[in-house]
Amino acid sequence: MQQPTVSLFIPFKNTAHYLAECLDSILNQTYVHWEILAVDDHSDDTSLHILKTYAQKDKRIKVYANKGKGIIPALQKAYQHSTGQLVSRMDSDDVMLPNRLEVMVNALLQNGNGHVAVGQVKYFSDRGISNGYERYESWLNHLTSQGTNYKEIYKECVIPSPCWMAYRTDFEHCGAFHPNRYPEDYDLTFRFYEHHMKIIPCKEVLHLWRDYDTRTSRTHEHYAQNYFLDIKLHYFLKLDHNPSRELVVWGAGYKGKTIAKQLLGKNIDFVWLCDNPMKIGKKIYGKELVHFEELQQLDQPQSIITVANEAAQAEIKAFLSSMGQNPMTDYFFFC
Repeated sequence: MQQPTVSLFIPFKNTAHYLAECLDSILNQTYVHWEILAVDDHSDDTSLHILKTYAQKDKRIKVYANKGKGIIPALQKAYQHSTGQLVSRMDSDDVMLPNRLEVMVNALLQNGNGHVAVGQVKYFSDRGISNGYERYESWLNHLTSQGTNYKEIYKECVIPSPCWMAYRTDFEHCGAFHPNRYPEDYDLTFRFYEHHMKIIPCKEVLHLWRDYDTRTSRTHEHYAQNYFLDIKLHYFLKLDHNPSRELVVWGAGYKGKTIAKQLLGKNIDFVWLCDNPMKIGKKIYGKELVHFEELQQLDQPQSIITVANEAAQAEIKAFLSSMGQNPMTDYFFFC
């Protein structure tokens, strides 16, 4: 049986310091049927020279220039030139473990179309990993080990951008690298969810995710908190909101206010709950905040929860469960 080719999309910009380690990790894969579509997003260091040097030595590596600006146009350019039956992303500053491609290809061949192969990830850094990243890694890997990633999709991106693989036909069906919406990895994850792509559980770390101060997700405006909230609300209203039910927003912090303002801008009515006695009874954007016990008076409420405190989240979940409500149907944690 002929083994399928994996198209690896690598947008890069000024990652010369890390590129050799990234590319060597691909060259050292136990699965050899791959092609790299690397797109230079206007680098002004030696990144392009490094890629071209590798391309001269291995015909599986192809290098292009981004005619647009940013990751999405670069990914679109890479996809345009790809030929693989299977598709995947890779970040130019990360490292693949040697069996990553083999594990993911085998998972897809065993499960067939309609599936997304994922792998567990491990952060690494010269300066050590912060508690926030450690918690995110643990949370993400727990979901991945069970294939239950969509269960908490409104909290945070539940598929790591450089560690997924899918059949080209499925990827096309989900819209490929369109629309032009950032963060692009989170948007793609929601489109996998929208099209009922099943996650294949994986209990193995396959990808090393590098953290450093100038990485794009830390510095570019497209990965600021408001962009994540925009995507969450967009897909909630499109996929999970039931207009016949009373909509509720929990919390009046930054996220709660952002969601409330957007809902008001869309002329979508909602009840705004909080437990802060300093805010109850007051109006924000002309909308009065009420005590959370008001929820019991509503007819089949559907809640967006923007409360970040974990202890408070546990209390809210217990309160909603006592009312017979269920996650991802009756209530959705947005943080």
